[in-house]
Amino acid sequence: MGRIAKLPDDLANQIAAGEVVERPASVVKELVENAIDAGATRIVIAVEYGGKKLVRVEDDGLGMEPDDARLCLERHATSKIRRSDDLDAIVTLGFRGEALPSVASVSHFRLRTRARGEASGTEIRVNGGAVESIVEVGGPEGTLVEVADVFYNLPARRKFMKSDGAESAQVSRVVTQLALCYPEVGFTLTSAGRRVLQCPPVARLQERLFQLYGERPDLVDVARATGGVSIHGYVAALAEHGPTRGPQHTFVNRRIVKDRTITHAILDAYSVASNRERSPEVHLFLELPPDRVDVNVHPTKAEVRFREQSLVHELVRRAVGDALGQARAPELLLRPTTSVFVPAATQAIPGVLAGGIYTSRWTGGSAAPMDSPSDELPSRTTVSDVGGEHFARADDRPLIPLGQFRDTFIIAIDNDGIAIIDQHVAHERVLFERIMQRLTDGPLESQRLLVPMMIELAPGERHALTERRTELARFGFEAEEFGGDAVKISGAPALLSRDAIETALRALAQDLEGLDRGLAIEEALKRIAATMACHGAVKANDRLTLEKMAHILAELSATCYSTVCPHGRPVMLRISRREVERNFERI
Repeated sequence: MGRIAKLPDDLANQIAAGEVVERPASVVKELVENAIDAGATRIVIAVEYGGKKLVRVEDDGLGMEPDDARLCLERHATSKIRRSDDLDAIVTLGFRGEALPSVASVSHFRLRTRARGEASGTEIRVNGGAVESIVEVGGPEGTLVEVADVFYNLPARRKFMKSDGAESAQVSRVVTQLALCYPEVGFTLTSAGRRVLQCPPVARLQERLFQLYGERPDLVDVARATGGVSIHGYVAALAEHGPTRGPQHTFVNRRIVKDRTITHAILDAYSVASNRERSPEVHLFLELPPDRVDVNVHPTKAEVRFREQSLVHELVRRAVGDALGQARAPELLLRPTTSVFVPAATQAIPGVLAGGIYTSRWTGGSAAPMDSPSDELPSRTTVSDVGGEHFARADDRPLIPLGQFRDTFIIAIDNDGIAIIDQHVAHERVLFERIMQRLTDGPLESQRLLVPMMIELAPGERHALTERRTELARFGFEAEEFGGDAVKISGAPALLSRDAIETALRALAQDLEGLDRGLAIEEALKRIAATMACHGAVKANDRLTLEKMAHILAELSATCYSTVCPHGRPVMLRISRREVERNFERI
């Protein structure tokens, strides 16, 4: 007898189950995807003990004839493909014919199905891969699958499952993802008899997003198409106030995927505006011809391979980057379209008009009623669109500074409400963009120091500065080792005062220490520019004139990504007129 033997079918199915079924959530995903492929408009999912005890999925899809019901439990039996050429353009979620036999081989399994138009249906019971019964039954059109005691016959696999709560959370996550991708399908999920999710069918993604997450003014709309590839969805705004980590849902041709190309492009887009490390919330949907993406590269179909990987990366990066650059500033509520009265005293303040903030139609006098059309501020028409975020656009009303709070925050108003701007963060963003723009034309203006400065640094910090000498020179710094722990500074950027030079260099040394030497020059330049902007900007507790406030707001309005500083801190907080009126019981 030879050493090589063919595996029994039940063992082969158990091995396949180990690849396809990682946990109860994997069972839910496979069964729900089958229901979607069957044209279901309503899918009801129920789990017990996180799905370890029971997973139940019922749909109103096409259902199956008796012969198809028997065949669907055979390995590699599928209605999705017929020949090898079909693999080049897969448009369904399932196609291998592995899910049902794999799941049935490691559970107590029940399938009940009735095809549309048929008088009766079929029920099949399977235990550990062995068919126990096949009977004719009644029941609604569609399919019901029950999976009990998953991995009951594979104790080694069962012990690796998490707690009931952790498994329930994974099930909820999978159902949420599928519900996002198929808003036209109704989803209901219950866990231990408690309703976790209920989403009736809706027409648009926006409505499904509201069903799942409620009102989300902190998300930015994304839309772009090129070269036969399109992307749409939502991403977290730069200055959103939530955690730096959020759910990341990416879909390719309405299939849940985890793709390094897409993830890298998303993070790359965020890094343009901020050095802040984050894993932002995203809900993105890519659509491309099925023959330009291979979905048959992973056992659970969680990964894909793009024929034009660089095109996809560039599309995602630009789409997300443009969306972040055009987003509005954060606010406490959704901002209604309203008007605001500008006091005559404010219009007469010297420097506000000169600062270019607005040109008033008011000539002084008594206040007009709040809702009078004449109360509206004139539109600003001089802001050029440089591809970034703006507080004032061609169809918006500009921000008008009223004063400072604790010499740290600028208080301003516009037609939508009240804005509180962190003066240091706002000025820092302005200076950062100015520095980065000037670097495209060559080195920054440098000033020679009449008396060179000697700065003592720790060895690692000293090495970090001298190692980046070329990059520092582009910013106007002339730095060299002087012996011992000292670094000699002979020149510095004109942007910095002498008092700020040492502080900025020490911060630069700390920021650059430990930075990978192989990191792209652009990233190193951004780090240096961000530190310089921080130390060159006005500070908290600096008293500003109205002219200076107006100047900062005017510069900010034409600045890219103006809702956050280069380090990711929010620039502005908004309080809408509706919020003010609600607190004064006017609405």
